[in-house]
Formats: sequence, C-alpha cells, structure tokens
Amino acid sequence: MKCVIIDDEPLAVDLLKEFVSKVDSLELVNTFTNAIDAISIINQSNVDLIFLDIEMPHFSGIDFINAIEKKPLIIFTTAYSNYAVEGFNLGAVDYLVKPIPFHRFLKSVLRAQQIFNPQILPANNNPISTPEIEQDFMFVRAEYENVKLNFSDILFIEGLKDYVKIYTTDNKFTLTLISLIKLENLLSSKGFARIHRSYIINIKHVKSIQKNKVIIAEKRIPISESYKNSFFEKINL
Repeated sequence: MKCVIIDDEPLAVDLLKEFVSKVDSLELVNTFTNAIDAISIINQSNVDLIFLDIEMPHFSGIDFINAIEKKPLIIFTTAYSNYAVEGFNLGAVDYLVKPIPFHRFLKSVLRAQQIFNPQILPANNNPISTPEIEQDFMFVRAEYENVKLNFSDILFIEGLKDYVKIYTTDNKFTLTLISLIKLENLLSSKGFARIHRSYIINIKHVKSIQKNKVIIAEKRIPISESYKNSFFEKINL
C-alpha cells in the first residue's frame, strides 16, 4: 500500500517513517507537517493509506478529510484520545494514541490491509501474530500540555458544561475541555459508569452505596434516577 504521513510534529513523523520502513507491504510516498500542503498531492496521486494527526495548527486532520476529493484509508495518530469516537464516525481504520508502540502500529496496518485487499489476510488465518494489549490510560489536554492519566488512578469525573474535572487518587484533579458523553463512550468498557448527568465514576474505587449516593474517597456523589437502573445492573445489584 502506498502511504503518506501527515503530522505537524517532526519527531512523530520520524517515528512513523521508521515504523513504515519495517513493514514490507507499505511504500512511503511522502510526509507532510502541514495538512494543507498535502491536499493537492492526495487528490492527484494514488495514495492508499494516510497516517493522519488530528490536532494541527490552522487546519486539522478533520478539516483535511473533509477537504480531499479522494478518500484513502485513514489511520489517526494523535495524542488526544477524546477524538476516538469522532474518528471512527469518519470511517477511520483505526485510532492510535501517542506514544505509539510498534506492535499497535502493526495491528492497525494489518487491519488496513484486510480492508484494502481481503485476500491477502484471511480473517481466520492471520500470518502475523501481534500481542493484544489493552490500553489502560488516556491523554487529555490540560493548559499547555498533554497529561497522561491511568484509568486505575481516576476516582471520578465531574462535568462542568464544556469542561470536566478528572479527580485522581493523588488528591488532585485535571481540568480539560471534553464532553462527558465522549468520556462515557471511551470509559464504559474500562470499569467506569455514568451515574448522573454530571458524574462518571470508577467502580473499583466505590467504598459504599448509601440510598441515592455513591461514596468515593469521602466524596458523596449523587445517583440520578435516569442512570440508577443501568448502574445497578452493571454492578449486579
């Protein structure tokens, strides 16, 4: 597959170039640190796969997808896990969160190969075995840096209009611009539960349940009627 790398971080481009060089089925056509510069090249050439960053200045990866006429396969490569749902809604093959390990990169390429040419990799006879490692962390944007948060360290999350506060076991919180619904979609399979329109909790940190409240680290968090049944079902109550 002929591929292109689009990422405004030169170090990220270099790492992806190294990864691509290790996969015989990939041919690197070009790299770009500006998505705008890549539009004409993509529209005029036969590119099969794009490794695409989302958060780029002036012109995002989402803007790029909407601007190109040809639609190659897309693998998102980004530090922002909160875009995962939107990425898949755009038909992305996969969504890789930085820092990207090679085995995870390879798994995405194999998935793209199956879509590009299903005869190469039979569904039940994958010639390359890659370890299945469950991602146990996420990166969120806080002020001027991307903060890594381990799922196991998160106590609960409080919604504040467009922002959320993510409280952790070190008695601190991280304020980030993201919606609760996106976090709910991301964390629902990681042992978290939405119990209120303003709260998502980590079930492993629940000390007790008192009437319509959950106790986590001495914090009393309300359980709303609209989420009560699904929450109790999830914890087998």
